[in-house]
Order: sequence, then C-alpha cells, then structure tokens
Amino acid sequence: MFYEPSEGHPFPHNPFKALVAPRPIGWIATRNKSGVENLSPYSFFNAVSDEPPIVMFSSDGEKDSLTFARESGCFVAHSAPEAMFEAMNQSSAAYARGVSEIAATGLASVDAQRVNAPRLVDAPSALECVVTQIMQPLDKDGQPSRYHMVFGQIVGVHIHDDYLTEEGRFDSAKASLMARCGYLDYAIANTITAKPRPKRP
Repeated sequence: MFYEPSEGHPFPHNPFKALVAPRPIGWIATRNKSGVENLSPYSFFNAVSDEPPIVMFSSDGEKDSLTFARESGCFVAHSAPEAMFEAMNQSSAAYARGVSEIAATGLASVDAQRVNAPRLVDAPSALECVVTQIMQPLDKDGQPSRYHMVFGQIVGVHIHDDYLTEEGRFDSAKASLMARCGYLDYAIANTITAKPRPKRP
C-alpha cells in the first residue's frame, strides 16, 4: 500500500498518527496575565536537547496553551501516568476560555517555583519551562503550517518521591506513563527493557 498524503488516503481514518507512535504526552499547564489557568495534554510533544534541557509541544492553531505560554513566557510540562488517565483525557475537552481544566477535573495544584504557571501535585514529574522560541513549521513549498511549536528551556524539575527508586532513578515503569498512539488509542509504558549500547566495532 502506497499513497501520497497530498492526494488524501484510502482509509476510513488517517493512519498518520498511528504510524508515528507511541508519542509521549506532555500535559501542559499555563497561566495567562489575568491569572486564568489552562491544562491540556499534547501528544505532539518531546525532548529536543539535554544541554541545555529543552522540550517542545506543538499546538494545532491558536489554542489556550499556546496563547497563555506566549503571554507569560513559560509553561509546565507534566508526565501523564495511568493513574491520572481519566483526568488527563477529561482535560482535553473543549472547555470555554476562562474555564480552568485543573478545577474542572478536580486535580490538586500549586504554583510552580521558578515560573508563573500551575503545577500538578500528583504528577510523577513536572518540568518548569521558560519559552525560548515559538515557530510555525514550513511545508515543502515554504508555506507556514497551522501548527505552532513552543520550545521551552527547563529551569526547574520536580520528581514525585513515590516514583524514585532507592538508587535515585526515576521509575517510569511504576509511573505507568501514558503515550498516544493513533485514532483513540493509548499505550501504557509499564514494561521497561534495558539494553547496553554495542561496543564500537
């Protein structure tokens, strides 16, 4: 089977997101200048570099997370565990602007320590980020996409004590982190396999 995306696809549903999967979920919390808070999960999210530590989420159009991050210059990216699956999914609903998804889902939050954004108390990890760049990716003809990529440098890291091992490692299997697949499908990362890198030939 071969098809060209510009010509459409022959399936009942677009398979693209199923083919690029599983994708980590960045549960993005923001606050605008008026103090309105927003919380939304993004599967177009990932680490970009570790020196300096930078993550990125990509917003389909001018959604609140993008608008608020642009206004405040910051955001907090949380990991989403299986134990918070329902709340994470509920926070993706199309609430009216001004409605806090944190309050609507009954999640506990506090102020982040280094940025002006809320932090979820029970998330396995939270990355406090300062926005470094917002850009629209270009298509092959040089035209901007409707998506906006928000890059943030991590200035503060929270790791929930429940997910730290005695050796001081983050136990991602215990956290059972959620990842997005295609369609309405999710993966649960609770089986971890370690494999050393091969020696140089």
